[in-house]
Amino acid sequence: MIGDSQNMALVETTAAPLLSVAPLMQDIPYESQKAFQEHMLEDIQQVSGQNPEEIAHVTREPESDGSLDLPKETSETVLDVIPQKTGSTIPEQKPEDPSQQLPKDPKETSVPKSIVPIQEDLPCLGQVTFDASKHIQFTPPSKVWTMKELDYPEDQGISPVGVSEPFPLFSAEAVKQMRAEILSEDVWHKYKFSSNLSDCMLRGYAPECAPFAYDAWRSPEVLAIVSKIAGIDLVPSMDLEIGHINVALHSDEEKAKALKKAQLEPDEDEAVLDWHSDSYPFVCVTMLSDCTDMVGGETALRKGNGGIVKVRGPQMGSAVILQGRYIEHRALRAFGTNERITSVTSFRPRASAVRDDTVLTTVRGISHLKELYQQYTEYRFELLQDRLQNMGRKMRDRTRANREYDTAAVKQFIREQIDFLSAMDREIIDDDKVKRGYIGNGHLISDEIKERSKKLGTYEDETL
Repeated sequence: MIGDSQNMALVETTAAPLLSVAPLMQDIPYESQKAFQEHMLEDIQQVSGQNPEEIAHVTREPESDGSLDLPKETSETVLDVIPQKTGSTIPEQKPEDPSQQLPKDPKETSVPKSIVPIQEDLPCLGQVTFDASKHIQFTPPSKVWTMKELDYPEDQGISPVGVSEPFPLFSAEAVKQMRAEILSEDVWHKYKFSSNLSDCMLRGYAPECAPFAYDAWRSPEVLAIVSKIAGIDLVPSMDLEIGHINVALHSDEEKAKALKKAQLEPDEDEAVLDWHSDSYPFVCVTMLSDCTDMVGGETALRKGNGGIVKVRGPQMGSAVILQGRYIEHRALRAFGTNERITSVTSFRPRASAVRDDTVLTTVRGISHLKELYQQYTEYRFELLQDRLQNMGRKMRDRTRANREYDTAAVKQFIREQIDFLSAMDREIIDDDKVKRGYIGNGHLISDEIKERSKKLGTYEDETL
């Protein structure tokens, strides 16, 4: 059931600042965002009951690379962004004795082998419609970590919130329905992608093949929960980014071998997805697998001062929220499980007055380009149209108030929109120049991680 918002020990959701109806020209757009962030930060500190200085004992400094030493009741924290690469093979069943088989009719049409590698009995749920009163099983996270607590400057990102602890979000029935939608022949045939970072991803399928998941992530109830925790009013970035699925599979033999290695080398961190930042401001990561016996699988976050903290991922039906566009992170290998399926939905600010730092670096090579470019261009043009209309209204209101034309404010606004369009031009690369299945280094933030990835050959230089 949906939790009572009054009992939710988190920041108050505040709509991103819009241009006022009748301001004076000196009120430059976006200037109220700083006041908004300061207000939100005060609320977060009141909720957590800790000042940034008081939590120094639970974070690691640059020379340390250890786990986040959280209080006992919150030790099962927090994030699992991307699962390990697949390497599993499904054992082939031995054919029956030919002598016991009936001769085949030569006219009989052969049935193709299933391309969905996960063999399990899912209930035949039929056409289940998302119902927030039945399918949301929400409990607020016990803690959200601010960007300041992670040693980032206050202007880093679009919200004071950095990452949440895991929190229950969907019911068991909802998880089963989401799994039933993605474990289908159509989805795996049309929407399966791989890259130099991940062997198996399912993306872009939701509008056509997953009406339940599509309706869930666009429902007002789920959006209110996500926005409340993130500290800013959010909407899904694009339909293409609703329910991006990361799949990792391991046979029993591979699982046993990996677990033995982890026991012999407990201090050796093996990453299944190296350091990266996300293409979109916020992500909500939901676990669709049973991780009861899972060992490891933490996500490492790089702090603003270069230190590293490790945080745990959610259980089945639970989720975490991360401002992943501005925090570099990597996924560490998990052991003790045959499958690990996570659903990642990306979010952007609802209000056009908030800056949109979306890039396409990590998704361009694993998407149907025409669809990606269409949806990206459409929503960005809508933001631009809204900004122009708001600015035009400000100019008319100023004229009615018998005020002079504010040249400086108008030129500043024009420069901001030029930057906005220039960013779009950089992201929309000609089709023949896009390397399919490959992710470059354009998403990396820190010089240290850029240099490290260059030495290891994780990414190639990306020049736009």
